[in-house]
Amino acid sequence: MSLFKEFQAWVKAELEAMATAGELPAGLGLDRVVVEPPRDPAHGELSTNAAMVLAKPAQLAPRQIAEALVGRLRRRPDVTEAAIAGPGFVNWRLDPALWREELRAILLAGPRYGDSDLGAGEPVNVEYVSANPTGPLTVGHARGAVYGDALASLLEKAGYAVTREYYINDAGSQVDTLARSTYLRYREALGLGGAEIPSGFYPGEYLKDVGAALAQRDGRKWLDRPEAEWLPPVRRFAIDAMMELIKADLAELGIHQSVFTSERALVEAGAVDAVLETLQARGLVYFGTLEPPKGKAPEDWEPRPQTLFKATLFGDDSDRPLKKSDGTWAYFANDMAYHLDKYRRGFRQQIDVWGADHAGYIKRMQAAVRALSDNQAALDVKICQLVKLTRGGQPVKMSKRAGTFVTLSEVVQEVGKGVVRFIMLTRKNDAPLDFDLEKVLEQSKDNPVFYVQYAHARAMSVLRHAAEAFPELSKESQDLAAISLNPLTDSAEQGVMRKLAEWPRVVESAAEAHEPHRIAFYLTDVAAAFHGLWTRGKDEAELRFLLPGQPAVTHARIALVRAVAFVVASGLRVFGVEPVQEMR
Repeated sequence: MSLFKEFQAWVKAELEAMATAGELPAGLGLDRVVVEPPRDPAHGELSTNAAMVLAKPAQLAPRQIAEALVGRLRRRPDVTEAAIAGPGFVNWRLDPALWREELRAILLAGPRYGDSDLGAGEPVNVEYVSANPTGPLTVGHARGAVYGDALASLLEKAGYAVTREYYINDAGSQVDTLARSTYLRYREALGLGGAEIPSGFYPGEYLKDVGAALAQRDGRKWLDRPEAEWLPPVRRFAIDAMMELIKADLAELGIHQSVFTSERALVEAGAVDAVLETLQARGLVYFGTLEPPKGKAPEDWEPRPQTLFKATLFGDDSDRPLKKSDGTWAYFANDMAYHLDKYRRGFRQQIDVWGADHAGYIKRMQAAVRALSDNQAALDVKICQLVKLTRGGQPVKMSKRAGTFVTLSEVVQEVGKGVVRFIMLTRKNDAPLDFDLEKVLEQSKDNPVFYVQYAHARAMSVLRHAAEAFPELSKESQDLAAISLNPLTDSAEQGVMRKLAEWPRVVESAAEAHEPHRIAFYLTDVAAAFHGLWTRGKDEAELRFLLPGQPAVTHARIALVRAVAFVVASGLRVFGVEPVQEMR
C-alpha cells in the first residue's frame, strides 16, 4: 500500500473515531475524502480535503474539523509537522524514513511498482479506433487508437480485466461505395479501366491492390454480371482486405485488439430485433411524433409517426427513432444492438473512444445502455479531438498513397511508434493536439518525448558507470533494497523520492478518471526532478551520484537512480513506449 493510500485510510479511520466520540455526526459519507500532495510543496508533503468536504454535511466550520485532525496527526510519531492552510486544508510532513521505506518498496517491486487491485478483476470493455473499413487509418485515427490502447493498459495496471475491441462498421452505405470503388479497380486490373473515378467513390490508390487481388482470385467472373450479383461478394472481399490493412496499420503502432465485432453479422443474427424486444418488454417503445428540432421553424418541419425509444427517461434530450422512413432499422438501433451484445457478454463497464464529429451522439447512446441493461451497465464515451499535423509549422495535408489524407503508417514510419504514442497522450483527449513532425524529434527539454526518455537513458548511463567504477557494489534491485538509504538526506534527493512515491496514486486516479494523459504529466515531473538533481551534481561535487571513497553514499544514490529508472519505465510501458537505454 502506498503512503498516500495508507494515510487516506488512516484519515478516514480517525474521522470515524471522531464520529464515535461525538466530535462529528454519525453516518457521514467519506467517499470524497482524499489524501494527495498539496498544490504548493511549501505547505507540506501530504494534504487532505476532509474538513472542506465534510463541513457542510456535518454543519461545522471547516477549521473546527481541521483542528481536530491536526491534533490527531501531531500525535503520530512519523508526522513531523501538521498545520491548517487556507479555509481548512490540512497539510503535514513525514519523517524522511517513511519516504526511504517507499523507495525500498519501489526497488522490491521494480516496474510492477504502482500495480493496483483497485479494479478487483472487474471486466471492462474498451472499444476504440472502429474506423469505417474503407481505407487505411489516418493520423486522426492514431489519436483515438493510442488513447484507447493506453487507457486499456492503464486499467490493467489498476487491476481491471480489460478487453480491447474494434467494432467493424460494415453494414452502412459506405461499404457499398467501397465495393463499387473496388469493382472499378478490378476492371482496371483486367485492362478495362482508364475511366475517371466518379464523385463520391473512394479514389485512393490503395484500392488498386485490392482490385488486382480480386482479379487474381476471380478472373473475369464478375465482368458481365449485374450489380446485384457482384456487389455482396466484392463488398466482403474489400472489407476483409481493408481490415487486414487496418490491422497492419495498428500493428505498426503496437496495437493488437483481441475482439473484432461485425455490425453486419449482428444485424443478420437478429440482434436488432432483440433490442426491440428488450425495450418493448420494459415499456420503453411507442409509436409517435417527435417535436421539431431546436432552431427549426414549424413550417419547415414535417411531423411523421415513428417507432420511438423513450430515451428521455434515461437522460437524453429527446426520444429517439429506431427506424428510418423506409421502415429499415436506423443506425442508432444497430449501435444499440452492439452495446446490448457487449452487456450480455458480461461488460457492465463499457468505454467507447470516438472521434470529434460524434459528440452529439453521446447522450442517446448512454441512455440506450442504461435502458437495455436495466441500469446495470454504464457507458463512458471519450471524444478524441482533431490532430493538426504540421512540419516546421506548415500544414501537412496530402498522402501519395491515400490521395486526400496523411496515413497513420506514413507518420509512424517517419518518426517512430514510440514518439507517436507519447505525443498523442500529452494533451487531454478532448483538447485539440498539434503534432509537428520536426519538433517531436528535437532533442530538447521542450520535447516531452525526449525529456522523459532522456531521464531513463541518463539513469541507465549512471548505472553503467557505477558498474565500472564500483564493481564491488551490487546494482541488483533486491540487494539495493536491503542497504541503508539513510545517506539520502539532500532536499533534492528527497524531492525525487517523494515524486516517485506518487506513482501508485497517479495510476489509480488516472484509471478512475479514464485520463491516461495524467501519466504524461507525471512522467514529465519525474524527469524534471531527476534532471534537476543531476544538474546540481554537476555544480556541487558532493551531490554527484558516484563519489569515490564514499561507497555508502554512492550505493544509496545508485538505489535512487535505479528506482527512477523503474518508475519511468513503468509509466512508459503503460503508454506502450519502450524505454531507451541510451540517447542516440
